Parts: sequence; structure tokens; C-alpha cells
Amino acid sequence: MLRLAVTTDAETLDRIRAPLAERGIAVEHLRAKERAISVSGDVAGTGGADGAGGADGTGTVGTDGAVAHGADGTDDRFDVGFVYPSRLMEGGAIDARLSIPWVNGRDAVVTSRNKAGVIAALDRAGLPVPRTTMVSNPVADDVVADAVADFSFPVVVKPNSATRGIGVAKAADLDSLFGIVDYLNLAHDYRATGDKSYLIQEFLPDARDYRAMVVDGTYAGAVQRELPAGALAAGRWKHNVHRGADARGVDLDDDARELAERTAAALGIDYLGVDLLATDGRLLVNETNARPTVDAATKYEPGFYDRLAGLIERVSTQE
Repeated sequence: MLRLAVTTDAETLDRIRAPLAERGIAVEHLRAKERAISVSGDVAGTGGADGAGGADGTGTVGTDGAVAHGADGTDDRFDVGFVYPSRLMEGGAIDARLSIPWVNGRDAVVTSRNKAGVIAALDRAGLPVPRTTMVSNPVADDVVADAVADFSFPVVVKPNSATRGIGVAKAADLDSLFGIVDYLNLAHDYRATGDKSYLIQEFLPDARDYRAMVVDGTYAGAVQRELPAGALAAGRWKHNVHRGADARGVDLDDDARELAERTAAALGIDYLGVDLLATDGRLLVNETNARPTVDAATKYEPGFYDRLAGLIERVSTQE
């Protein structure tokens, strides 16, 4: 069987293991963070929690999380990875040790993580996106005021690199925007490294929020993310699953499917979650995710796992 290293132990790992096994792909967990990683010699490192080495001190990659190597120092356990680790420093070390191809390698993850870069690339390709300005902090108040001058309040403010809707806020007026930026300045001051940019975007009231999946260039299903009625009535507006929104499978129309596929093609990413917003006759690409969670199979097209397995097999043959 083809041996697949999966770098997340969340829902995706459990959901893909059996369907891919039926298609000749053995799935094992490659623990890439919160552990110690041996980066020299042939002896695998040890880790905390489930990352300890084996009884002989060597350990393996998989349920115990350590890295095993063959006599020549290369990994002899995995054929392909899915997907590149979210922490790029750990990913670089593990990637160098494993020397395997990845479904969504480092470049894909970095590309998708840069929200401003994605918006700019898609806009240049002629794809519809929300009106957006990127601010590279720190800047003076007059720069922020100029940046938002052509927008109508409220506006959305979001960190350029965060995920799961973390740090996304809605500013009702200029003073509210300045207050949000004050908090961003404090957070940026206490970060030694990292992205210090944020986005100002048009606010789209009552927009329907979809996550479309594209696998190897083809639309493979979608979910609609929606807060419960009580949360909406209380004034909440961010439809993020980790904030309590429900994700139900939906059948997107041809225009939305094509837009998702064109987004993946424009970014050159094989396996991509495309976040679409639909409101007032507009269909826009809001964000993308090169490390998307796989939802229940019933929420995707019937051939989802066949297509995913085919992509994994294709990538495994790449040098």
C-alpha cells in the first residue's frame, strides 16, 4: 500500500483513514509539533505526550510521533505527505529528514496563508473578491484614515495570516477602527517575529458563507457555514465552525463551482478550500485554505475520495 504521512491529528485524520485504506493508501499520523525532533544522525528523536521513542530508543513516525530513518539516513516509512506542517520551522526540519513529496507543499501553504496575496492574485486574474486594503503595521492614524476613506462603514478588520476567524472584527466607525488597531499594535509589539499586517475589507451584511473543496483542479463538494438563529439574533455575524456555526452539505450551482476551480488554478494549489461569500447577486472569493479540514463524506460529491486518492497517488510519483 502507499504510505501517507498526515500532519494533523484532528477530525481529518480519522475521517480519511478508512476511505483511503479502501483505495490502497495507508494513513499514519506524523506529529510535527509539540515534541522533540531528531535532525541529525540515524536515531529518531523523542517527544512529549505521544511523541516518545520506541522501546529500543529509535521510535517511528506515526502514532508515537518520532521519525524513523533507514540505514542511509532517509525515511523508509512514508511515500508521500498530506499536507505540509502548519508550523513552517518544524516543517522544514521534518521535510528535510523525510525527503518525500507533499500534497500541498510549503509553497502552497505559504501562498494560501497570505490573505492579501491571495486577494491580489485573484483580483489580477479577474476573479471577484471583496474590496480590500492591506495595512503594514505600524502606521500613523492618518494612514489608517486614508486607507478606509473610500470604504463605507462598517468595515471588517482581520489579521492577514490568522485562521479560523481569529482576530476578525467589525468596525462601525473611524474611532472604533482606531481602537481595534490599538489592540493590534499591542499584540504586534509583543511578537518577536511574524506577520504584522492586517486587512480592511468591505462588510457584506447577510452574506451566505460557503467552503468549497477543490481536489486536483475539480470541484469536489461544499458546505454552508451558518450560525444558529439565536446567535444571529444576538448580533453575531462570523460563520466560523469553531465559534459555533453549523456546516451542512450543499449543492453549489455551476457558477460557484467554476469560481472555486478557477481560484485553485490561479493559485496553483492542488487541494484547496475556497471560502465563498454570496450576497445581493454577488459571488466573491473571501479566503482560501491550503490545509482545509475534511468534513463528513456525505457533504461532498460521491467521487471525493476517489479524486483525493488519485491526487495522492499522482503526487507520490513526483521527484
